[in-house]
Amino acid sequence: MSSKSAKFVENTIASHKVVIFSKTFCPYCKMAKEPFQKLNVQATVIELDGNPDGDEIQTVLGTITGARTVPRVFIDGKFVGGGTDIKRMYDTGDLQKYFA
Repeated sequence: MSSKSAKFVENTIASHKVVIFSKTFCPYCKMAKEPFQKLNVQATVIELDGNPDGDEIQTVLGTITGARTVPRVFIDGKFVGGGTDIKRMYDTGDLQKYFA
């Protein structure tokens, strides 16, 4: 993966503790963002529907994570899941362990 979008995804994930690739209208994306807000954790949110390279970025995310769906959430450079995964991690206390 050497495209401009692939480099953008790699650099963004490497440069921030929490990255959420999202779409503004997506209810699962909202579900993924809320736990970080409750924990007062600053997440870097990339809204793909407002990005001219959004579709290509989504394809890169599909290659990296195995799915093109959003949200795609990364913590410490690792893919940790989507909306329901993050909500479950928050509800069980597993998400909080990343920020202890």
